[in-house]
Amino acid sequence: MGATVVTITSGKGGVGKSTTTANLGIALAKLGKKVVLIDADIGLRNLDVIMGLENRIVYDLVDVVEGRSKLRQAMIKHKQFPDLYLIPAAQTRDKTAVSPADMIQICNKLRDEFDFIVIDSPAGIERGFRNAVAPADRVLIVTNPEVSAVRDADRVIGLLEAENKGPGEIILNRLKMNMVKKGEMLSAHDVTDILGIAIIGIVPEDELVIPASNSGVPVTLNDQSRAGIAFNNIARRLTGENVPLMKLEEHTGFFQRLARFFGGS
Repeated sequence: MGATVVTITSGKGGVGKSTTTANLGIALAKLGKKVVLIDADIGLRNLDVIMGLENRIVYDLVDVVEGRSKLRQAMIKHKQFPDLYLIPAAQTRDKTAVSPADMIQICNKLRDEFDFIVIDSPAGIERGFRNAVAPADRVLIVTNPEVSAVRDADRVIGLLEAENKGPGEIILNRLKMNMVKKGEMLSAHDVTDILGIAIIGIVPEDELVIPASNSGVPVTLNDQSRAGIAFNNIARRLTGENVPLMKLEEHTGFFQRLARFFGGS
């Protein structure tokens, strides 16, 4: 059957898209899956830093497309997981160096060898977005529970429909329950009402995420991190497991209400 290509995208920058990509890659590898991550954010790569692989880059995605490197030469093996690889983005080129057809061809060459190909899309809705979604079997849209981010996610949903890649699924990142309870932040229910598509995961605000990303050790590897647990659960859902959404707050009725809304998944 070959690999499932999962593109991680967003309409707005700074919502945690690359962090999500890195953590889902680690989480899938922990489940025993063969995974390759592709950084499609040409000119602004940072997935290598989050993965702790920045010092091991020799060739990048554009080198492969332009024939200076074979695909295997550009693939960097993770230090801890032998079946997890990264193909980094080029830092000195722009997004026009790669086409949607190039991305489809690269993914087709990888499908037989891997279980999952996870693509980190650049933020926004221009050429880089089209490159990243062209080979996708599933698209996960990362958004924060704030009006501007959700509005941008809504634009992405419309573009996915136009590309016949919709409707996509939402990862709601950096949810703060205390602010939701005060009415200062959108709830998961609010977001699904606005966007009209399913949530595949809710990641709570977690102070461990930033230092983990800066150190090159994604938070998914920290069993004490609630965000890490959430990313692990999203990975399990991607493999077909029926995993309930994390209980974010005791004794508020929030989780029960959310579970009813999504049928407990």
